[in-house]
Amino acid sequence: MHAIAAVALAVFLMAVGVLHWVVPGYFRSLVPPWLGAAALLVAVSGAVEAGVAVLVLVPRTRAAGGWAAAGLITVYLVSHLDALRRAHPTRPGVLERPAGAVARLVVNLGYVAWAVVVARAPV
Repeated sequence: MHAIAAVALAVFLMAVGVLHWVVPGYFRSLVPPWLGAAALLVAVSGAVEAGVAVLVLVPRTRAAGGWAAAGLITVYLVSHLDALRRAHPTRPGVLERPAGAVARLVVNLGYVAWAVVVARAPV
């Protein structure tokens, strides 16, 4: 069961990493304006996600990859907390409203937990 969770996490990370290059505009929209350099941050984070996916996929590096994934996703929480701070009920996008911003945050906390489970699992 742990191997399935690890492979699924690796596939998820690789897919999202690749999507950073396929649909960069979406990911740039998630970068808080005060961070700046959205295009660079999106390109680099996509590459890092793909690299972490490989670490998670290889049993020998799985624990390190799981911890790296947990750390990376934790860094992304900055974006989701900023979205929650800026959320308003009248915004047009569901994810820009308070409930949507909370949902984004909760889902990403679930991703962190998933990565920690993978990191802590016996190989």
